[in-house]
Amino acid sequence: MKNIYIIGVGLIGGSLALDIKKHHQKVKVFGIDHNETHLEEAVQLNVIDAKATYEDLKKADLVIMSIPVDAAVNEIIKVLDLVSDDTLVMDVGSTKAEICKAIDGHPKRRNFLATHPIAGTEFSGPKAAINGLYQNKTNIICEVEKTAFKLQEKALTLFADLGMRIRYMNPEAHDKHIAYVSHLSHISSFMLGKTVIDKERNERDIFDMAGSGFASTVRLAKSSPEMWTPIFKQNKVNVLETLDEYIINLQKFREFMHEDDFEAIYAEMKNTNYIKEILNGIQ
Repeated sequence: MKNIYIIGVGLIGGSLALDIKKHHQKVKVFGIDHNETHLEEAVQLNVIDAKATYEDLKKADLVIMSIPVDAAVNEIIKVLDLVSDDTLVMDVGSTKAEICKAIDGHPKRRNFLATHPIAGTEFSGPKAAINGLYQNKTNIICEVEKTAFKLQEKALTLFADLGMRIRYMNPEAHDKHIAYVSHLSHISSFMLGKTVIDKERNERDIFDMAGSGFASTVRLAKSSPEMWTPIFKQNKVNVLETLDEYIINLQKFREFMHEDDFEAIYAEMKNTNYIKEILNGIQ
């Protein structure tokens, strides 16, 4: 692959650009973004080699879509209409069912690979792009059987170069699982931040008294609302299910507090400690 076009040159797309350029020095990476300031920054920071437009996509060997998931559902059709028969097109969004449904009958469905690299930070924009973001991270691939085999091979080679692990899921299973392990975490962080801001009116008190536990728990509340609102909208059914379960657990904890049942609280926390075994023990 010689010409790679990244649509959306923020944290995810920009970090992909940096890693691809590091491992494939003869590749030229072009950026497309509706935000001209982001494009200028991406060029200045050497995240991309040059700016481009949709008209240039006919020359692409690979197109990576890294834009909000609601925009991706609409833009994917335009992109597939423009690329050649040998071009691989990927998206890296956090929801998969809607985009897979949107292009299911497209004549160039075989050119598309639905992916979700489980990586990121709370920051956004080209300045947030970092080298090595995808090393040892899991990349979920959906409906791989619908992608042309030679294009699958190109993608898997690239993912291996970037150090990613691969898992395969159907889009519906992906969206359900990711609602629990990612989307709920962001909602919880946003609402914790809101609660503190609403009740602790003195910003100095928040700054002085917030320990590392608060900082780590509320970290995701710094994430981009422009990116996360469409994710919650697209995955509404699964997100509501996770919220129902989460609220039940919060209410139970509240009841234990009300009843001074600290033995039950201890047991709940002790049982939940097992999460560290899961996160540390699976390779």
